[in-house]
Amino acid sequence: MKINKRNTVVFSGRRTKKRITIFKNKSKDMSQSTEQVETQMLIRKPASMVFEAFIDPEITRNFWFTKSSGKLEAGKTITWEWEMYGISTDVLVKEIDPNRKIVIDWGNPATTVSFEFNSLPGDRTYLVIKNYGFQQTGSDLIAVIKDSTGGFTTVLDGLKAYLEHDIQLNLIADKFPKEVSQHGK
Repeated sequence: MKINKRNTVVFSGRRTKKRITIFKNKSKDMSQSTEQVETQMLIRKPASMVFEAFIDPEITRNFWFTKSSGKLEAGKTITWEWEMYGISTDVLVKEIDPNRKIVIDWGNPATTVSFEFNSLPGDRTYLVIKNYGFQQTGSDLIAVIKDSTGGFTTVLDGLKAYLEHDIQLNLIADKFPKEVSQHGK
């Protein structure tokens, strides 16, 4: 991983290269921080189906969390659980624009996540997930950016396999098996 002069973090592996632009706020008011992570994926399904996969927890649990207290609805706070790790988080649904956009706040400290569903010809959807509003700085910020990038990339990979091929890859559960990780402890 390295940060270039344009504030772009580049993660490179043997098979992948991922660029994340970190937008810096020039203001001295740090409460208005604008660092941002962005992940994206083409899903070969209509936007309405991809959108519903995030709204309806009965679908979402096939590629992300294991349990939810309800469907996403604007103004509602719900709880998502990852039972295999013994963790949960409250999710405040800030905005829903059907088949186009979902905006939530989650985590502690809270950050904002937007899911943008862009319809493409041929019943395809280009989904962009942005996570921003980080309060961390320095190496703590880099660590949360890496975690967010990896997490949302994994969610997109699982979503694609599930919607396009009806395969549950169990990526979230397999990312940190209890035998080798203390994740969530």
